[in-house]
Amino acid sequence: MKTDSELQRDVLDELEWDPSVDHADIGVSVVDGVVALNGYVKSYAEKIAAERAAKRVAGVKAIAEELNVRYASDAKTADHEIAKRILDLFKYNILIPEEHIVVKVEKGWVSLTGDVEWNFQSDEATKAAGKVSGVVGVSNNLTIRNRASAIDIRKRIKDAFERQAGLDAATVTITTSGNKVTLGGKVKAWHERKLAEDAAWSAPGVTQVEDRILVS
Repeated sequence: MKTDSELQRDVLDELEWDPSVDHADIGVSVVDGVVALNGYVKSYAEKIAAERAAKRVAGVKAIAEELNVRYASDAKTADHEIAKRILDLFKYNILIPEEHIVVKVEKGWVSLTGDVEWNFQSDEATKAAGKVSGVVGVSNNLTIRNRASAIDIRKRIKDAFERQAGLDAATVTITTSGNKVTLGGKVKAWHERKLAEDAAWSAPGVTQVEDRILVS
């Protein structure tokens, strides 16, 4: 007597062998000899053909057929199709280190895991994944590799201010706690405050910036 896993393999092989069935979007699960077919087919005729193919396999006790007909013009929103499109977007986006990110899709919900060096890379990955049709939500579980350095952040703020005449970074205070940066002190204008905050975010390892800079 076949085990459920052996029966699943036989059904998958039969679907692949049948020329009237495109098995790429068909999933097969087996519990106590009962075969469940789910996923998508391109026509009603292919749906019937897939059911018949599964019934031909020795050991199949019953069929639970949950296949949906999806035409070529319909949006491709199966989980594996969503995942592939996200990976393709990552591959061609130079801001995203796709080799360090794992994408998982379950019922349209995307989970991103792995690690990146910069906070903007994490944000960019979330934005890119959210643009794909069929995505209902994104959970960003990416971690930032490096820890924030107060010296590095201070230099970045100083350099950013020096690129614009008339700005003084000496009035900005910086403290770090793990990957969190707290900015304080005073500046003369709102755009100076924003400049300091952007410089802090650009430092490797920063995951949180608390801006307490006063404008006076």
